[in-house]
This record gives sequence, C-alpha cells and structure tokens, in this order.
Amino acid sequence: MLRRSLLILPAAAASPRLVRAQGFPDRPVTMIVPYAPGGSADVLARVIGPAMAEALGQPVVVELRPGAGGNVGAAHVAHGARADGHTFLFASLSLSTAPALGGAGFDPLADLVPIAGVGAVPSLLVVSPASPFRGVADVAAAARARPGEVSFGSSGPGTGSHLSGELLAAAAGVRLLHVPYRGSGAVYPDLIAQRIALLLDVMGSSSGQVQAGAVRAIGVTSAARSAAFPDVPTIAEQGLPGFEFATWFGFFARAGTPPDARARLEAAALRALDTPAVQDRLRQAAAEPIPRAATAFGPWFAQEVERWRGMVASGRLARLE
Repeated sequence: MLRRSLLILPAAAASPRLVRAQGFPDRPVTMIVPYAPGGSADVLARVIGPAMAEALGQPVVVELRPGAGGNVGAAHVAHGARADGHTFLFASLSLSTAPALGGAGFDPLADLVPIAGVGAVPSLLVVSPASPFRGVADVAAAARARPGEVSFGSSGPGTGSHLSGELLAAAAGVRLLHVPYRGSGAVYPDLIAQRIALLLDVMGSSSGQVQAGAVRAIGVTSAARSAAFPDVPTIAEQGLPGFEFATWFGFFARAGTPPDARARLEAAALRALDTPAVQDRLRQAAAEPIPRAATAFGPWFAQEVERWRGMVASGRLARLE
C-alpha cells in the first residue's frame, strides 16, 4: 500500500525570516512513514510535517509505506532513496529490533543515520467491553488454563504491539497466541467482537478508542499511572514488578546524506517538536522524553539496538526468521 498526502507549506513561509537558504532543500521533501494509516506514527507525522515544512521552506510530503513491521518503508530509505536528504524516515521501535529479530534486509546502524528523537509513548492493554478480563491476573489465569489459546493482536511482527505482548507473556510466565495484522487499526474490529482477546496499543491511537467506549483499558505499560487514565493501573502494579514498555519515535536519513542536509533536517525537526501543536499532540499521547539532538539520539538508538539483541540472545524473544 502506498498512500501520500501533501502537507501544504503555510503562507507564512513566504515571509523574509523563513525564506530558505540556497541549497538543501531545493524541492519538496518526503517523510516516509513505514506503518499503516491511522496509527500513532501516521498521526504524529501529520502534525510534525507542517511544522517541519515551515522551517525548511519546502512542502513536506507524508508517504506511507507499510509492511513487514516497518521494514518495507525503512528499507526504501536505507537502499532505495537518494542520499541527499530529500527523503527521510519517521521510524519507531521496530527499527531497533530489526537486527535482533532478523528479516529486515538492511542494517539500521550502517545504512541509516539518526536525525532527531521525538519521544517514547507507553501502551494501553485493552480488551473488548464485553471481555471477562478485568486485569493482568485474569489474563494470566486464562492463559495458564489454556496455554497458547489466549490471543493478542499486533501491528505486525517486530512492532511495539507485538513485542510488548511477548514481554507481557514472558513476565507472567504464560504462553499467548500472537495474531499479526497490517496496523493496529485493523485489530480493533476483531478485538471488539472478541475474536482477539487482547491488544497492547500505543496511547496515541488507543486512548481515543478507550475514551469512545469502543474498548476497555485494563493496564498501562508506563512506570507510573497515566494522568489521562488515572484509574487504569500499571502492569507493574498488577503483580509484574518492573514491567515497563514504551514505543519510541525518531527521524533517520540514508547513510551518506551530506552533513548540511542532515543539519537542516535536524534543526527543522527540533523546531517542529517545540511548536504548540506538536507539543499538544505529544502530551495527548503521554509521550515521555528521549534524547532529541542527533549527537545524543544516535548513541541512544545504538544502545536500543544492543538491548534488543541481548533479549534475543537471552531467550526472552525469538528471532522471526
């Protein structure tokens, strides 16, 4: 699936203070979002894009290239896009798990360069309003009684919704059945109808479903309860101390992109993240801070890659290939 939308450059961009310098960018810039429409990455991209466009002096095109848990779009930037900065990647946690889980077809540490970090968003554990599950203890009890039969949906192999489900099962000492979909939005109809028992979805997309009454939240993956859902207990306080999970988001360009282009993208991203519209969206998603500047975000990302490699090596997660 390939979906594109043009984020029109605001008229204010024509003002003298925003006139772009000679050189990069000299044409519209494309932000590749390697996930399905309607998810948190898509939602965040569409509010960050216009702010970046104003800073860059060129339109920003949001292009969705979902597939293989984010690997299709990421591989396009890593191998298919020109290394000139006019195409860049808005990636998520799946980029740091790709080397550990296998099947990516590219090396994010060698083929991509970090541009800027955005934030990390916790997930809500949600069930159908008609579900008998009221908390993690109920899920664990059912999974022990029916090993491998209690199902959880995900946005695809290697995504945050998949990995958080696997980590929940490991922490509870049970076996859950993973059922991958093409994006978390596709899970909700089956979840509501109880064809799927559980979903761990980032708050950026799950909170609206909960507030609308379409699903019921029975846990949150953050270390402390969310201000948006103070009555929803953390998974850690439901008998799994230390359990914590968040899905991070950040920008990358193809390796070999000129330093001046990377610097312009980084400056535009950092400026966009400080705009009221983006700050409000991150607040709604309960985003937690991660390193933003490339000099700090790069080492942080490398540590994330090694952390997931360690989980596979220890047997907590299995490779996908």
